Amino acid sequence: MTAPLSGIRIIDFTRVLAGPHCTKALRDLGAEVIKIEPPAPDTGRSGQPHVGPMSLYFAQQNAGKRAISLDLNFPEAQEIVKNLVTEADIVIENFRPGTLDLFGLGFEQLAAIKPDLIMVSISGYGQSGPWRNRPAFAPTVQAEAGFTEIIGRHYGDALIRTENDAYNHADVYTGLQGVIATLAALTHRNQTGEGQHVDVAMVSSILSVNDRVSYELSGIDVEGEPLALSAPESPVIELPDGQKITIAASPVSTFVFQRYCAMMRRNDLLLDPRFINAQFRRDNWEDLLAEIRAWVLTFRTIEELEAQVSEAGLAVGTIRSVSEIAESEWAIERGAIREVEDRSGGTARVPAPPWIFSGCELPDAGLPPFQGEHNRELLAEMGLTDSEISRLEKDSVLISNIPDAQ
Repeated sequence: MTAPLSGIRIIDFTRVLAGPHCTKALRDLGAEVIKIEPPAPDTGRSGQPHVGPMSLYFAQQNAGKRAISLDLNFPEAQEIVKNLVTEADIVIENFRPGTLDLFGLGFEQLAAIKPDLIMVSISGYGQSGPWRNRPAFAPTVQAEAGFTEIIGRHYGDALIRTENDAYNHADVYTGLQGVIATLAALTHRNQTGEGQHVDVAMVSSILSVNDRVSYELSGIDVEGEPLALSAPESPVIELPDGQKITIAASPVSTFVFQRYCAMMRRNDLLLDPRFINAQFRRDNWEDLLAEIRAWVLTFRTIEELEAQVSEAGLAVGTIRSVSEIAESEWAIERGAIREVEDRSGGTARVPAPPWIFSGCELPDAGLPPFQGEHNRELLAEMGLTDSEISRLEKDSVLISNIPDAQ
C-alpha cells in the first residue's frame, strides 16, 4: 500500500509554525517535502527545549522533510529553486506578500516555467488589501479576529494572556486550512490540468473556526442562554481523590438542563425557582453546580458515572495532562504518540498523524533535518558535480549547519 500523496513533491519555503504545520501534515500523508531555508534559519529551530543541537519544537513540525539552505540574493540560488520547481507539484510559502517576487520566484514567474504549478501562500491578512504588509503572529491575529475579545468578555481579562500563551490557535488552524486548500487545488489540477495560486489568510482562518461568529454578528439577545452547546461552560468537578472531570455541555442551557435533570433522576429541579430559566440558572450557578457535584459523588467509579451520563446523551471526560493521555490505554492502542530521533542518540515523543486509512500506509516519522543537511544530496540529484557544489558552498550560495558528530 502507498501513502495518499505518494509521488507529490512540495517545495517548502515556510518557517515557524503555520506553514511548517501545513507541510508536515502533507508530508505525513506521503508527499516529499523539500524545506528551503535562508542563511538565517527557520526561527523554529530556536524553540525550547533542545536536545543537543536539535529543537524538539522544530522536530515536531519538520521531521521527515529534506532540507536545503540557500541565499536567494544569489542568482545561482534562484536558479536552483527554479530547477527544483520544474520537478515539483506545489510550492508553499508564508513570507509577507510579495517577498518571493523580489527574487524572481513569485507565482507568475514560477508558473511560466511550470504551468500546472500550485502555489499556496499563507500570510496574516492575505495577499491583497490594506493590511497585506502587516506583520502577523498568532496572538496579534487572534486579537484582530475577535478571538481575544470574546475570551475577555466571557472569562475576564486575566484569562486573555493565559489563553494567548497556551496555544497558537491562529497558526495551527491556518496550517490545517492550508492543507485543505492544497488538497483541493490538487484535485482541481487532476481534473483540469491547471495550476493556481491559493491565498490563505490567518485572520480568515481563525474566523472560519469560530462557531460563534453568526451570533456575534446577529445582535440577538439570547437572554442568558449559552451559545450552541457552550462547551466552555461545562461544569468541572473535583472528585475525592483529587481527579477532576467535566461533563458536556452547559446546564445553563434549557435544552441541556432538561437532560441533566433526567440524567440525575432529579426532575424536581425543573420546577426549582432557582433554576426556572437560563438567567436564573446563571445567577444561581454555584447552587446548580452543588447539585451536580453531590450527584457525581454518589458514584464509585468513573465508568459507572459515564454509563449514566451517556444515557442522557451527554459525555464525561477526565481532565488529563498531555503526559497522562499519552500513557492511556487509548493512546497506546491507537498509536497516538510516536517517536522521532532527536539526532543526539535518543528520541523525542511527538503526536502521530490523526488519520488511519484502510487502504493506504503512511510513512514513518522520519528525521528532523539540520539546516542544509540535504544540500549535496539534492543538488547531486539535479546533476551538479561535487566540484560545482563545493564552489557554491565556498561562495556562500549554499549554507549548512550540521554538527560534526552527525
